[in-house]
Amino acid sequence: MDPSETTAVAVRDVGPDAVAIEITTPDGFEARPGQFVKLETTIDGEPVGRFYTISSPNTRETFELTIGYDSEEGGAFSEYLLSVEPGDPVTITGPFGDNYYEDEPRVVVLAGGPGVGPAVAIAERALADGGEAAVVYQDDTPIHEDRLASIANSGADVFVLADGTALTDAVGDVHSGIDGEAVFVYGFADFLADAEAAIAEAGGDPDGAKSENFG
Repeated sequence: MDPSETTAVAVRDVGPDAVAIEITTPDGFEARPGQFVKLETTIDGEPVGRFYTISSPNTRETFELTIGYDSEEGGAFSEYLLSVEPGDPVTITGPFGDNYYEDEPRVVVLAGGPGVGPAVAIAERALADGGEAAVVYQDDTPIHEDRLASIANSGADVFVLADGTALTDAVGDVHSGIDGEAVFVYGFADFLADAEAAIAEAGGDPDGAKSENFG
């Protein structure tokens, strides 16, 4: 997992205070939806890095990272991210993470805030592989709405909930408990706690979910 030098291919807005950066896949790099990488740079002579989950369904040739930023209080690293343009060099390390898509025939992804990145990636990959998908996404200012709409149009169940809205009903609607169903949870600690309670209410096993705590 030594650092790899690669290149930004495209940068696009994906919603309020969020961009998706598409980068060239380094030689020998392979990752699954749900895994993450460390994006690194040097600021004022000091190395700085942050972790971002892959938000594309595969890493063939290129892959995508969804970057959220604070437009009013962003620090030097946020300024660096917003300055990235196509053709700029990018340094990554990884992949990291054990809670990712492994060809399950049905995926249920519960996402809070930045967890939508891996959510859309996993759902798109499962559908492309001929499986089933459902996404429950909680955020007051949702991003990746175009991809969520496309996932829904492909036959998946997609719920977009305002922050603070109880997850129980939506999770109950999408959690089937059938053999081969995998439940993923991505978000901050408070969301994970709410999601685990909703999984239990739906008759599922919270400890069996593939979860990633973003802090």
